[in-house]
Amino acid sequence: MMVADRTKRGMRRLSLALGAAVAVAGLAVAPAMAQTGPWGQPSDAGYKAGDATYQNYRFRDGEVLPSLHVHYLTLGTPHRDAGGQIDNAVLVLHWTGADSAAVTTRAYTQSLYADGRPLDAKRYFLIFPDAIGCGHTSKPSDGLRGKFPNYGYGDMVDIQHKLVAETLGIRHLHAVFGMSMGGMNAWQWAEAYPDAMDGIMPVVSLPIKVSGRNAIWRHLVINLIRNDPAWKDGDYTSPPPGFAAGYSILRMMIDGVSHLQQVAPDGERTDAWLNDMNQQSRAADPNDVLYSIKSSADYDPEPGLSRIRTKVFALNFDDDEFNPDQLGILERLTPTVPGARYVVQKGTAQSFGHLTMAHPELWSEHVGTFMRELDGGEGSAASPRK
Repeated sequence: MMVADRTKRGMRRLSLALGAAVAVAGLAVAPAMAQTGPWGQPSDAGYKAGDATYQNYRFRDGEVLPSLHVHYLTLGTPHRDAGGQIDNAVLVLHWTGADSAAVTTRAYTQSLYADGRPLDAKRYFLIFPDAIGCGHTSKPSDGLRGKFPNYGYGDMVDIQHKLVAETLGIRHLHAVFGMSMGGMNAWQWAEAYPDAMDGIMPVVSLPIKVSGRNAIWRHLVINLIRNDPAWKDGDYTSPPPGFAAGYSILRMMIDGVSHLQQVAPDGERTDAWLNDMNQQSRAADPNDVLYSIKSSADYDPEPGLSRIRTKVFALNFDDDEFNPDQLGILERLTPTVPGARYVVQKGTAQSFGHLTMAHPELWSEHVGTFMRELDGGEGSAASPRK
């Protein structure tokens, strides 16, 4: 009986981890699942939902979406300075294929936004937008499918800025804080809108164009979808088989080596892992996935790093195979950003590689350091390795 109980607990842990992996890797979950989120339990902390619509929105490449809908959540109360401007806003950006639900889970709320935590909602006004192509913001599966305008990360950041500056009327953010794709967006914010924030904290992202393993898995998945005869240029009637095949590639890429060793220690549990992955694939929309993955093609902040004027605190994990620390990219490039610094947190048997971002309780102390420094207090002098 004890063996059976341990097996059940192991399978439940595997299932939860798989769900988080799917969301992170670019496999956007179906709207019904997005309400509860496979990456964690939903929070009841009092988040407020908002929506904005922009007519005839023009993307950077000239394509136009007749009606762009943007969904977002907020938590906390805006504070206004002597001039009447909001001065305590923090923009929190989710990862690929997820949405605002992913960064407002119980784990995120308790670790970062609760009383006394680094982004205490009684002190800061927190904004959580669904990125273009994700969640309840306009996306291909809403109806246009393969005819949806092509968008890039640059468009993503422009839309976020439009929401903040025009809809919410915030001229200056206190901070931009993002995970994975959201971290990449944070680097872009610092370059595209250099005077729009006091500081940025990119988590599990690198300030270079998508390359190496990161590029290879994206191209593999894109090819698996497009080269499948059932794809039909996006007018498929059911998800192409090649789409499901991409899950194994994605899952291996984003989890930690030690964690994978735990959840797939033998043939039986490896097969169970693969079966769960196949089940997860049925909840995702291939068009949304394709657009989401290829949207990173325009990401390349490296040439503009020396022109960044805001404070930067980058956080990565050394068991993240997605952004390998062994390449020394943060070590090489962070010094080119005036006043920037970084921390690479050591992985453990309890961490999840790239997916550690979905477990903020493991790294929230670094957010506290960043916010103390940003607020003018004395942050701890963390070394680049911890």
